[in-house]
Amino acid sequence: MDVVLASSSVDDGIGCWDLHTGAEQLRYNSCSSPFHGLVSLGSRFLASSQLHHPSSASLFFWSFSKPQVEVKSFPAEAIKPLAANHQGTYLVGGALSGDIYLWEVETGRLLKKWHAHLRAVTCLVFSDDDSLLISGSEDGYVRVWSLFSLFDDLRSREEKNLYEYSFSEHTMRVTDVVIGNGGCNAIIVSASDDRTCKVWSLSRGTLLRSIVFPSVINAIVLDPAEHVFYAGSSDGKIFIAALNTERITTIDNYGMHIIGSFSNHSKAVTCLAYSKGRNLLISGSEDGIVRVWNAKTHNIVRMFKHAKGPITNIIVVRQEIDPSNHTSSNLQAATKKHGSYLLPPLEKYANSTDSDLKTAINLGGIRGCMDVSYNSSNLISNHIKELQQQGSATASEIEMEKLKHEYQRTMEMANQWKKMYENLHEFGIKELLDGGQT
Repeated sequence: MDVVLASSSVDDGIGCWDLHTGAEQLRYNSCSSPFHGLVSLGSRFLASSQLHHPSSASLFFWSFSKPQVEVKSFPAEAIKPLAANHQGTYLVGGALSGDIYLWEVETGRLLKKWHAHLRAVTCLVFSDDDSLLISGSEDGYVRVWSLFSLFDDLRSREEKNLYEYSFSEHTMRVTDVVIGNGGCNAIIVSASDDRTCKVWSLSRGTLLRSIVFPSVINAIVLDPAEHVFYAGSSDGKIFIAALNTERITTIDNYGMHIIGSFSNHSKAVTCLAYSKGRNLLISGSEDGIVRVWNAKTHNIVRMFKHAKGPITNIIVVRQEIDPSNHTSSNLQAATKKHGSYLLPPLEKYANSTDSDLKTAINLGGIRGCMDVSYNSSNLISNHIKELQQQGSATASEIEMEKLKHEYQRTMEMANQWKKMYENLHEFGIKELLDGGQT
């Protein structure tokens, strides 16, 4: 079933409702999370950064089946936005300093920390194939990071900047960023306090369009078909903006691609989510209410009263009947090892004894693009050998992904040779026929 989870900046826990019946499933205790500070780790755990003390650093973890906080971690500095890959095996956090931290969930190990922005990181999102990480910041920049390139020490030494792209057209803080399907060929949409949303092409690394809105956009979400995106504004409206048209009639003389709006919120819209299975748009507001909309008719289907303060996060999670069958085997092994399916606390600092270890990241389906270092087979092979020497539980899974990648490359080369042979054969036949006619 699909459930919607919502958190607030006030300590009112995390609400969880069944999208089909509207029944509240559970209320997770002790949570006051910032914007973009709530994520699901697969279908087993929830993780949230905390706002108890602005200068303190804490991340809380819950099992989906229990309302109490099960694990508390205390990073080296305050973390606000979080993101997790789709399997829930890696957790990324953005710091007030502009640094980004990447942890392995099953071990709690801090795999990587790098300076990503000049000011605080405000939002993070993984690509659909988990190979890229997109970050937004108070400095107005949107940056694209290749997870494999980040662990390529040779590239790190040779190149000054680790990012693949750095988009600088926003003039104020980036409030939200989303990415479509297609891996390195996807589009990115970003929102900012400068009252614009910008659409970027990952394959070209260029700005496709800039849409001006009548008020600040706090949250955005893509329509699954990627024909439009929804933009939640500070005046309580949800705008609809077209992605696939070159020019369109506007409303209120704002933005040539804005095709409509609807509203029922009495205060600013703060977060948006989409349930693809039921074609529902979910919005949260400063009024503390979660609204569920029919995406086609824009009628309200359900309303959930959550908190006295603003809703800061909404996520939609599909809960399977037996989640253990759909959770990463590594994560299951780790949780069993630590007893009662508890996660280990996250490391505060990178382990100095492992400073020379090159860590391999197995994030899912990897598609070749950008450059060779993006998916260096030699780099991955070295990482696998080192992990195998340590007896790492991830080594076999990484080896399997490597073999799959090599098989895919072999098939692509075979198809290329086949096509070349067919072209050559066709050319030879044509030459023979032409020669016979003369």
